Amino acid sequence: IAALPGYEHASDDTVDAVLEEAAKLAGNGLAPLNRDGDKVGARLENGVVRTAPGFTGIYKEFVDGGWNSLPFDPEFGGQGMPWLLATTVQEMWQAANMGFGLVLLLNQGAIDAIHHHGSAEQKATYLPRMISGEWTGTMNLTEPQAGSDLGQLKSRAVKDGDHYKITGQKIFITYGEHDLTDNIIHFVLARLPDAPPGNKGISLFLVPKFLLKPDGTPGERNDARAHSIEHKMGIHGNATCQMVLDKAVGSLVGQPNKGLAAMFVMMNAARIGVGMQSLGLTEVAYQNALAYAKERIQSRSLSGVKNPAQPADSILVHPDVRKMLLTAKAYAEGGRALNLYCALLVDQELHHPDEAERKQAAEMVAMLTPIVKAFITDNGWIATSACMQVLGGHGFISEWGMEQFVRDARINMIYEGTNTIQSLDLLGRKVLGNQGATLKKFGKHIADLAAEEA
Repeated sequence: IAALPGYEHASDDTVDAVLEEAAKLAGNGLAPLNRDGDKVGARLENGVVRTAPGFTGIYKEFVDGGWNSLPFDPEFGGQGMPWLLATTVQEMWQAANMGFGLVLLLNQGAIDAIHHHGSAEQKATYLPRMISGEWTGTMNLTEPQAGSDLGQLKSRAVKDGDHYKITGQKIFITYGEHDLTDNIIHFVLARLPDAPPGNKGISLFLVPKFLLKPDGTPGERNDARAHSIEHKMGIHGNATCQMVLDKAVGSLVGQPNKGLAAMFVMMNAARIGVGMQSLGLTEVAYQNALAYAKERIQSRSLSGVKNPAQPADSILVHPDVRKMLLTAKAYAEGGRALNLYCALLVDQELHHPDEAERKQAAEMVAMLTPIVKAFITDNGWIATSACMQVLGGHGFISEWGMEQFVRDARINMIYEGTNTIQSLDLLGRKVLGNQGATLKKFGKHIADLAAEEA
């Protein structure tokens, strides 16, 4: 990847230093906040969401350390590092504290949407502050009657001079309101008055929490507000908001009635990100279960005493425990390989000098996106549950932390399109869309690897 044009600065030394510092921030900064994030969670006070203890401080560390800007365009303040590196770092954030890590993932998707579909003015106004992390972005899609079937959404946008007034209700909005930054940029799907029905009549609007003054700083409060926050099974550290927009001022992103295509930039990034969240949870659950299995002594090995100095052997010697641990390990290592392969393809799509190679990389990552989302999250649920089982009764006690990983992992199979919807996308669009041509190319990669490793 470092040989690609624009990535020359991604030297081995630089990559090693980034990974080392990211590991310290994950282990020493984020992980210690994970339990309070789960137990205390976010709370709504007088229309303002207060994040969990320590979240504002650690977010400031992220901004001051330049972590938000890692993979983005240097023209707007990014560091221009490969997505392969940014993905590796993101796995650490999600493993250490998924409730916090969601704000980083959503902001990345919002930045991508502006970069691909925003006007020159929108890019100049919003990208530098969102890339630095000074502001964050959200994705306002779902409504009470319209989940994955976005064609049913009812939010309305009416043109008013050089902007639009947007009215509607959105639910399940990740970090729709919080106290980490002084502005939040909402990406809102809504219909224009003359829009055709269904998916072909959806437009995308950029709606800031605070309207901007002429100098670009936050000014008057916009009427897009958190009505309440959801009380969920897991990821309590993430403020999942019900949002109400009452003639909120916004600007059109891209073309009228073409909003779904623009939003899919965010949705596809989020789908890979959700796979990465389950990967992180699989890894951290495995590490904790393995450490416990080495220390916990129960019964003797079926093949003979392994530790005669102790009254029993460690549970690591028991076949069922080994099966559960090795299952989690296999899903973590295999999922990581798949996730990083997709990141490598994204880098090739963005920077490879050969147009045909760029096109092929884009085609392949499009096919693999629903697999990353569904396969890794399905297996993350299996793996975290198995790791909880390794801890026996302690696995169900909150002080040990394992049951939180299970609760946090469960949502990943649902949001950003349920896993069966990913299956429909894979088969209907990605496989049958070109009569299996991409699938055959991927099959050849597998055959070549099998032959190479024979």
